[in-house]
Amino acid sequence: MAGESRPGATTSDDRPQRRPRVVLGVSGGIAAYKACELLRRLTESGHDVTVVPTAAALEFVGAPTWAALSGKPVASDVWHDVHQVPHVRIGQAADLVLVAPATADVLAKAAHGLADDLLSNTLLTARCPVVFAPAMHTEMWEHPATQENVATLRRRGALVIEPAEGRLTGADTGKGRFPEPAEIFEVGRDVLARARSANLLDLAGRHVLVSAGGTREYLDPVRFLGNRSSGRQGYALARAAAARGAEVTLAAANVSLPDPAGVKVVHVETTAELRDAVLAGTSTADAVVMAAAPADYRPSTVSETKIKKADDGSAGSLALEQNPDILAQISHDRVRLGAVIVGFAAETGDETASVLDLARAKLLRKGCDLLVVNDVSGGKVFGSTDNEAVVLDADGTATPVPHGSKAALAHVVWDQVVARLDRLPG
Repeated sequence: MAGESRPGATTSDDRPQRRPRVVLGVSGGIAAYKACELLRRLTESGHDVTVVPTAAALEFVGAPTWAALSGKPVASDVWHDVHQVPHVRIGQAADLVLVAPATADVLAKAAHGLADDLLSNTLLTARCPVVFAPAMHTEMWEHPATQENVATLRRRGALVIEPAEGRLTGADTGKGRFPEPAEIFEVGRDVLARARSANLLDLAGRHVLVSAGGTREYLDPVRFLGNRSSGRQGYALARAAAARGAEVTLAAANVSLPDPAGVKVVHVETTAELRDAVLAGTSTADAVVMAAAPADYRPSTVSETKIKKADDGSAGSLALEQNPDILAQISHDRVRLGAVIVGFAAETGDETASVLDLARAKLLRKGCDLLVVNDVSGGKVFGSTDNEAVVLDADGTATPVPHGSKAALAHVVWDQVVARLDRLPG
């Protein structure tokens, strides 16, 4: 996780750094077995993890498994090692409490302050960030009691990740599926890295819309015009917003990445489909971040059959027409008053203008509030896990973001979005 030390790491004065202490609470749902993968990721990335399962969780995965993966003995009741007062000490010492999976029962106990086992006692004594990753059947998640409990926990400052949609226990399908452990790990990493932030969940109560990936414009059933966008930066933006408490909608164009935990993903292919998805979300979005790379042009006609190669070796002509400019449209035709619009610009510069000169002209032309500028000369940025950029503000300021992870850039963008939202009256 970002910001944490590795086992054996030292400070500049050679004093060993303390490993971040994570409490992994596991409640009694079938998804408990998936928490083993989450535990493995936490321990292998250098965290000191204490697993606190409920009695019901131990019916699905036994204590020896948790002990072997965490390297620590496991207890679920307050009577184990009672002289060490575990029902108080575990929560007090934690840097992060992550409950995954969180059943409807555990959410209800946490919301109402019940303390009848070690996990519920730990939740009452924790003064660090607390993250719940719910998993249950759709009817249980949508029940008014559960929704009220979730609202209560969020109001008190806990991060409750929206469950995923998909296959549930048995033949059922719907919302309530446990998100992928790797994605829950990413949320935990973001939260832990920002644990000392004055307002950890500064996007709570906000709806944000993010686009990611590159659109395709088909020539025939097998060929298309496209670009090299991987969608990694857009996904990092969506993850970061979810970790800051936002309700996140992600319009993903041809991206082969797992859905971020807690994010509603709308999959699209063409620029027209991306435009429809973005316009559908702008009426309720407090911020729109257009990190996708829409194709500027599309073929004027699309062949219903595969275009055959000419026998004489000649190449056919291709007539193109411009696609609608989605960023300019939503910037100039503001549907929601006060919404912050963020664009991305991949530039290379030329003999007439620098990358920043071209970007400043684009910012003025598009009419957005912020423009994140990438110098992509030589194919830089595309497909990489790292990025560096300059964030241009419509007020004329420029914020350089040094080379680092795409998650780090995502948080710089959200910092500037939050600053603009906070300046709005009311």
